Amino acid sequence: MKLASLKGPTRDGSLVLVNRDLTRAVAVAGIAPTMQHALEHWDEIHRKLLDAYESLACGGERHAFDFQAALAKGEVAAPLPRAYEWLDGSAYLSHVERVRRARNDHVPESFYRDPLMYQGGAGDMMGPRDPIRALTEDWGIDLEAEVGAITGDVPMGATPAQAAGAIRLLTLVNDVSFRRLIPAELAKGFGFVNGKGANALAPVAVTPDELGNAWDGGKIHLRMVCHVNGKWFGNPNAGVGATFDLHQLVAHAAKTRELRAGTLVGTGTISNPDLDSGYACIMEARLVEQVDLGEAKTPFLAFGDTVKIEMFDRNGATIFGAIEQKVAKYAG
Repeated sequence: MKLASLKGPTRDGSLVLVNRDLTRAVAVAGIAPTMQHALEHWDEIHRKLLDAYESLACGGERHAFDFQAALAKGEVAAPLPRAYEWLDGSAYLSHVERVRRARNDHVPESFYRDPLMYQGGAGDMMGPRDPIRALTEDWGIDLEAEVGAITGDVPMGATPAQAAGAIRLLTLVNDVSFRRLIPAELAKGFGFVNGKGANALAPVAVTPDELGNAWDGGKIHLRMVCHVNGKWFGNPNAGVGATFDLHQLVAHAAKTRELRAGTLVGTGTISNPDLDSGYACIMEARLVEQVDLGEAKTPFLAFGDTVKIEMFDRNGATIFGAIEQKVAKYAG
């Protein structure tokens, strides 16, 4: 299934089902008014949602509407407009290695055994066409393209196998970062707060079965295609170079606590050892330039710049729809 949320009437939006090519959608308030409600009652309503999804696919839903038109008008919210928790890993250690190398440091051996993860803000997830807002360009505005898993309830101490069974949906995330604010925060030894902005999610979230054999071993074995200002920036493969998969990351997040339905767990920036695939964040490009050229040349995002993040199946069809955002000055 493919699911999305429209903006309003509450901050949790209203749940809709979207057909496979993302052209038509139908409201399912009679089954589940919101994504959060669906996640909390998944076992009870899954069959009903699936029946409605199959009816939509066959053209049998009389009240279906044009999803692309709603998307173009900015009426589509994040699939999960606000999450109970946002827990972001850093599974692609080629990204971490480049960060460390640029400051003449190395990756500790423990990073290969125990996932890196931080807990970020989840109270306001941006929709796929909402602007990236900041008070000033001086913050060093950056994109970070990654895969996110939306879970049902996960028990404390869950194994990766148990965590796999709790992953309800997958989507794409733009984990917006303010790079020039991060070093001072990390120097305090207490993690990110101001260095991370609101996250944007792709237009739809999909059940893992929608990905076929591209979803294997807790990873999506497809490329994350990123453009900045209309120019190709990178297409690293999300199935390559991940030291930890989403099953392991969800289990790690649940090591000392229960995770409630509506938790979002991210992979961290997609990064491949092969630089020919480009980048999924500006900071990584700058770090490579710093090592190879002696200085970083790729600028961070400025007001008016645009970002596009998308993933395609092996037939070239979009899976989640595109995150397309413009950077704007926050005006309250």
